[in-house]
Formats: sequence, structure tokens, C-alpha cells
Amino acid sequence: MKRKLRMGMIGGGKDAFIGSIHRYASNMDGLVELVCGALSINPEIAKDSGQSLFLPEDRIYLTYQEMIEKESKQPADKRMDFVTIVTPNFAHFAPAKMALENGFNVVIEKPITFSLDEAKELKKLVEQTGLVLCLTHTYSGYPLVKQAKAMINDGVLGKIRKVLVEYPQGWLTKLSEREGNQQAAWRTDPKKSGKSGCMGDIGTHAAHLSEYVTGLKITHLCADLNVLVDGRALDDDGNVLLKFNNGAAGVLMASQVAAGEENALKIRVYGEKGGIEWAQQEPNTLIVKWHDAPTQILRAGSNYGDRLSTYATSNCRTPGGHPEGYLEAFANIYKNFATTLSAKLEGTVASKEAQDFPSVEDGIRGMAFIDNVVLSGQSDKKWTEFVV
Repeated sequence: MKRKLRMGMIGGGKDAFIGSIHRYASNMDGLVELVCGALSINPEIAKDSGQSLFLPEDRIYLTYQEMIEKESKQPADKRMDFVTIVTPNFAHFAPAKMALENGFNVVIEKPITFSLDEAKELKKLVEQTGLVLCLTHTYSGYPLVKQAKAMINDGVLGKIRKVLVEYPQGWLTKLSEREGNQQAAWRTDPKKSGKSGCMGDIGTHAAHLSEYVTGLKITHLCADLNVLVDGRALDDDGNVLLKFNNGAAGVLMASQVAAGEENALKIRVYGEKGGIEWAQQEPNTLIVKWHDAPTQILRAGSNYGDRLSTYATSNCRTPGGHPEGYLEAFANIYKNFATTLSAKLEGTVASKEAQDFPSVEDGIRGMAFIDNVVLSGQSDKKWTEFVV
């Protein structure tokens, strides 16, 4: 099957935030083409957005139901291969469910659904259909995040003892949801975002990164959630103590009221022999700290195959010293998904490096994290068990 994969998109019109990022990322490696879309619930915006993306008029749809139904009746050599869902949280589940039921693979924004029960239902559908679902936890796409994961998996740091992960932002320092900020409005609305604001939006990224890099699972937590801007309906700040399944201890901090911060996601992991440190705003650098040797700095680059893992180098596009960032990390998620799906359609199996992208299991862990953090934040107990 030597062709591009055909993508449909739900949401992501010209008035949206993340849709264009998905389109840039999916197009970066030339493996995917956008062939259809239901790009907005506003018919005028849906049509205008589709036209601006040069979609055929008969494949610019006004609802996701219409798109999935009509695409399922297209000839096999024309219909979309997968659908990307970039709507707000509350509008993830229904189109994902319908897509899977009609034989379409799915890429979906995080958090995967509005509730844990919905996430579990999607998992059942994925298992029943054998289709591929990819969750866009973007930060796992950075080459040096994959390098850190490979080093820890290979035991280079010894047994992991301590995990520190933080994600401070400052964009909700004011009551922006009442000042016409559309992104703030839905993210702080319990009816559209869910039971958590900050922890659901960026805390899930931090939690996923902690489990992805270490290969460990959170088993218990102790959470303190805060609403620090008067009048806000959902948490905008939080601190969580973590326990992992190997006995390691952790601390997770997420805040959207850290004035002056942009997207300062950072993780530090310490084992018996040393530790690693990675920051999203300096993504090409991995700091490796040793108990009995000088600190080492690793840099991303496609020409560093003699010192980086295959998981890292297979996700590098440029030689060392040429910056790669957020769009490239996002593109790595799409590249690995597309490579895996293409191999499946050809009746072969993709490499283990290509299969390394977030799945429905990660989505379930994310929804469980939200539930457990909120429950812990409301509890008088010091520790609550992490229940999935």
C-alpha cells in the first residue's frame, strides 16, 4: 500500500486553536493527506474552513454524523482511513465511538473523553474492532523524552526512587473566561471540560509523562487542588504527592496561574546511580546527572546514532544543532501512528519504535488520574489508592 493515508477531521476549523497544529503535524512527513472534514458546528465556519483547506465541496460536511456516514459509503480507494477529533473534551466520545463502529481508525486529542466510563467503552470498541486509536500526548514525541525512557528501561539509572514533574502556565492568571477568551471559557466550564480544570488540561500531561518516561504506574496519590482566581468554577492549580508501583515517590505540580510562565513542563527522575532532567522549553537537551561522575549533556540530532537510542534517533529529523520543537514532536506522534497503521493495512507489522505512541490505555490512565486527583482533593485521607 504505497500511498498516503487519508484523514478526516472533526473540529479544528478556522476559529479553533489546536486543529491547525494537527494539520501541520500530520503533513510534516508526507504520510497523510486531509480529504474531508466536519470542521465546526457553525455551518458557515465549517464551509469556509473546508474551502480554505481546498477540500472538495462534497466532502465538506456540516456534522460529524454526516461525515462518518457518507465516508463509510465512499469507494475503498477514496474513503478516509482515519479521523482526527479535535473538539472540546465533552465532544470527544460520540464521534470517536461512531467512527470506530463504522470501521475508521481514530486520532483523538487528550483527555480522551469526558469520563472514565466513556474511555473504557472506547477501549472495548478498539479491542472488538482491531482498529488503531492514537491519543495525542504530544510531549512523549520529543526525541530526548524517548531517550530518557530508553535509558531508564535499560536500567542505566538503576532502580528509580524519585520522580518530580511540573507544568506551570500563566495564561489563566486573570478571569479570562469572562473576558471573551474562547479557549478559557470552555476549559473552565464543568459542562464542557469535566470535573477538573488545570489537572484535566495539563496535569494529565504531567502524569502521563511521569509514567511514560519511567515505565512505572501511579498506585497512590495525595492531592491538593485549588481555585486561586476568584469566581472560577474549576481548579486552576494543584499539587499531588505520588507513589509508584516500584515504591518510588513523586511530586506533581500543575498550575495555570503561575504568572509569566508559558509552557514550562519539566521532569526530573532519580535512580540509584543517577538522574535525568528534561524541560519542554529546551527540548533538544537531556541532562544526565551521575552519582560518581560529572554531569553529562545529551543533545538531539539524527547524526548521534552512536550515543542515542533508536527510539530517539528514529524521531529526529535534523542533524545536531538544528532545533526541533513542538511541531516536530507532534509530528512524531502522527508519523508513528501512520507508519503503524500503514503496516497494518499492508498486512505487516511496524517496528517497535514506530509503535511507540500513546493509545487508548494511556487515555484510560489519564481519565483515571483526573478522577483520583479530584477524589483525593476532596478527601481527608493522606493517601488514596489510584483506582482505574
